[in-house]
Amino acid sequence: MLHTDIIIVGGGLSGIGAACHLERKNKHKSYRILEAREELGGTWSLFKYPGIRSDSDMYTFGYSFKTWDNAKSFADAPNILKYLNEAVDEHQIREKIQYQTKVDSVNFDSTKNIWTISTTNSKTNLSETYSCNFLFVCTGYYNYKNGYTPDYLGIEDYKGKVIHPQHWPEDLDYKDKKVVIIGSGATAVTIVPKMANETAHITMLQRSPTYVGAFPNTDKIAVFFKKILPKRVAHNLIRFKNITTQVIFFNVCKWWPNTMKKLIIKGAQKELGDISAEPHFAPNYKPWDQRFCVAPDGDLFKSIREGKASVVTEHIDTFTENGIKLKSGKELEADIVISATGLKLLAFGGAKITIDKKEFDISKSLTYRGLMLSNLPNCIFFAGYTNASWTLKSDLTSEYANRLLNYMDKKNYQYVIPKIIEGDMETVPLLNLNSSYIHRSQNEFPRQGFKTPWKLYQNYFRDYKTLRINKIADKQLHFK
Repeated sequence: MLHTDIIIVGGGLSGIGAACHLERKNKHKSYRILEAREELGGTWSLFKYPGIRSDSDMYTFGYSFKTWDNAKSFADAPNILKYLNEAVDEHQIREKIQYQTKVDSVNFDSTKNIWTISTTNSKTNLSETYSCNFLFVCTGYYNYKNGYTPDYLGIEDYKGKVIHPQHWPEDLDYKDKKVVIIGSGATAVTIVPKMANETAHITMLQRSPTYVGAFPNTDKIAVFFKKILPKRVAHNLIRFKNITTQVIFFNVCKWWPNTMKKLIIKGAQKELGDISAEPHFAPNYKPWDQRFCVAPDGDLFKSIREGKASVVTEHIDTFTENGIKLKSGKELEADIVISATGLKLLAFGGAKITIDKKEFDISKSLTYRGLMLSNLPNCIFFAGYTNASWTLKSDLTSEYANRLLNYMDKKNYQYVIPKIIEGDMETVPLLNLNSSYIHRSQNEFPRQGFKTPWKLYQNYFRDYKTLRINKIADKQLHFK
């Protein structure tokens, strides 16, 4: 059984980042990355649909320690994978990644302060066991095997193709085809303009609208900073600017939701020209109650304005032989239907967690500073923000993890566990967006409390102080 100081579960953005931070801050620690798939990259390797890209700018979606040198702020998957592979080689961690190794279960032995990780090789189906002192869970929060598809009435009668973006066929021919994409989230907003130039027509069919904003894909201020400043200085300054902008935008939306709603819809109307923004881009909820979508250079609005794409806001009645019949009685003809209807959430990659062979129910835990769970020892999980770039929080989590490891080494501690000492505490779901995919699975995830350190504040500057500046030791964190 291979033993290392740390096992990192997952070789995506968070897992690679965690390894790079270890190389930078704790080079003496041994570690192994266990990745279930055949290559690194996580989301950016898995999804193959047209135009897949980040909906956060790469100066914040990239790592704090590695500059983003591409001219485009919003990168596509190939460029994100290139960036990740550069980070892997620059920090010499490629040989520490174990591919096709799915973690089935983990058990913590409290007498030895050791995690045992049981895995299955997805290629050979052979079982392997690893052990470590500390577990880093970098699996993200959704199911890699299956996306969410509703039970559509009459779908067995439909003669065309039905596709979920999570399982995009490599040989799909959509040239000169009539396409309907069901959904209004980031995936649909990405796919529509990318396919619109080749399809006969593409229709985004949404049950309810989403806030969509047009942002330039080339940041002129960033270009200026890069011209006059050293690369590292420019990167840090651009990153700070964009983080500040994100925090201000989110809070202004929360403080003055009605005003911001009008401004966002007005912005969409400006992009659409003579086509009305209402009802298709005028949601009935407040900004940031659900995730805000980005259209780089206004590409979605341009496709609609030019007549290559259209938006329909209605409920589906049934599938028909030739397409989709709506509640209004209107029928949308389609050769291909894309069900961009969201994800299935999956906590900890679906691994079974036990302590001394007794099952640990994460849904009954509270998150400690958004990176550990109450009553779960020697374990850090990596999760990003819902209102900003994922990597901002995972980067801070890595910084905290290394500070924690150094503190424990200094004090000769082998064991750390967050404990709730406040007594009964009212709790709320961990993920704070009013989205269907979150509601479907919120009972399978940890929860959060109403005060520090059990509350998620979704604020980078507050978390920066908490995770990078404040002392590690506090009343809720128990060491031995």
